[in-house]
Amino acid sequence: MRVAVVGKGGAGKTTTSAVVARALGRLGHPVVALDCDTNANLGISLGLGEQATEQLAAIRQDLDEGAEEHAPGWVELLERFGSDAPDNVRLAVVHRIEDPEPG
Repeated sequence: MRVAVVGKGGAGKTTTSAVVARALGRLGHPVVALDCDTNANLGISLGLGEQATEQLAAIRQDLDEGAEEHAPGWVELLERFGSDAPDNVRLAVVHRIEDPEPG
């Protein structure tokens, strides 16, 4: 299952995303949460804490500046640029996905 949360600024997208991700994780589903927001705060809402969330955002900035190489696929992206959050959730802060490997 794939779920995307979109809407206006300030509508509660981050909070809703965190609640849905943690609820699914608590039910035993492995959850991958991708924070694509320019103001990446999903990690805080997921319970990672401010420091871990800032580290993930810094990795994305390094990628944008060319200081870090993009991951070639989903597995590598989650291993290299992800962090484990509470309740069976794996979080990655991403800017863009160049090859989404649909299907």
